[in-house]
Amino acid sequence: MTDAAGAVADAGAEAYPRIVAALIRVTGDWTLAEDCAQEALATALERWPRDGVPGNPGGWLMTVARNRALDVLRRAAVERRKLRDLTLLTDPEPPPVEGGMVDDRLRLIFTCCHPALALEARVALTLRTVAGVPTADIARAFLVSESTMTRRLTRAKAKIAAARVPYRVPTGSALVERLPGVLAVLYLLFTRGYDADGEPAFATEALRLTRLLDTLLPGQPEVAGLLALMLLHHSRRSARRDGDGNLLTLDEQDRSRWDHAAIAEGVALLPRAGDGPYALQARIAACHATAPTAGTTDWPAIARCYDELARLRPTPVVRLNRAVAHGYAYGPGPGLALLAEARTGGALDDYPPALAAEAELTARLGDPVRAAALFRAAADAVRSEPERRALLRRAADLSG
Repeated sequence: MTDAAGAVADAGAEAYPRIVAALIRVTGDWTLAEDCAQEALATALERWPRDGVPGNPGGWLMTVARNRALDVLRRAAVERRKLRDLTLLTDPEPPPVEGGMVDDRLRLIFTCCHPALALEARVALTLRTVAGVPTADIARAFLVSESTMTRRLTRAKAKIAAARVPYRVPTGSALVERLPGVLAVLYLLFTRGYDADGEPAFATEALRLTRLLDTLLPGQPEVAGLLALMLLHHSRRSARRDGDGNLLTLDEQDRSRWDHAAIAEGVALLPRAGDGPYALQARIAACHATAPTAGTTDWPAIARCYDELARLRPTPVVRLNRAVAHGYAYGPGPGLALLAEARTGGALDDYPPALAAEAELTARLGDPVRAAALFRAAADAVRSEPERRALLRRAADLSG
């Protein structure tokens, strides 16, 4: 029983997005596609413990989902063309990305990430439809009830239908225009999983989807850059907390616990990642990931990357990180000066990372009393309990 249930879970994780994407392509009905895929999984949970796991679990699930869709469409008297197309669906293996053929899941990703939807709706719809994450889990991550999230997802699908969003991957200049929006959704999904209070499965799903995107769009440098960035950050996931669950800084982490295979994969992607924003962030992450110790980190290289990133994306947060990098590369004085510039206009007022950055640079400058006070102020402003504890621990270290 347990083995069969595990086989259903494994097959569902792999086949569910392909089944949903294929059924949406043919029927144009999001709800029907999701319902039929879910019913196929439920049927597998009922039959596989009794009959055994089939030789091609994904193909079995596709067949059951297809047959269920056929039944529903026949009863609804849907046009014969759709019925004929559905009978051709057998195994959820993706078609080759040659001669104009594109994986159904890629179409689905671009549809879920359409700019007609609000950013959070794109993230939620991608999680539910492409990744197959249960609505209850998505609701928990967004701090809303399951019923509220269900309504949001329903409205998002209705908006796609009302706006007649085409179920396709754009080409040429349209692809160049739309791709950054898709990557932004995937990166936001990753950060929602990687943050201190995040849902780890979201980071894993974002990584899987970005890897898929890189496979299907191998000529897009920023996709490779984002994949490298995710891999390099995710490589530290097992070393970010101590035995009591407290967050550890890079300096405190046991580097032997980092995933060095993921680091090697991320570094190997950099030559084809170009020089865009994700590539620059990936190179920064690579400087940290490949340093044998915190003391051997190439901070001047990181500072140069942030100089270029600030030129491309002069946001307050990028300028804040640039100030920190310069503080480590060239001394706390220059870092604090750049931090003061980044704060011009009040964009970083009461922003906990800015307070923490000032605290760290102030400590390096030799003023532990003021630094401890700044760390406590950052702890008061932060919402995450693990981050609050880490900041208070740093303040206590300086006060002791």
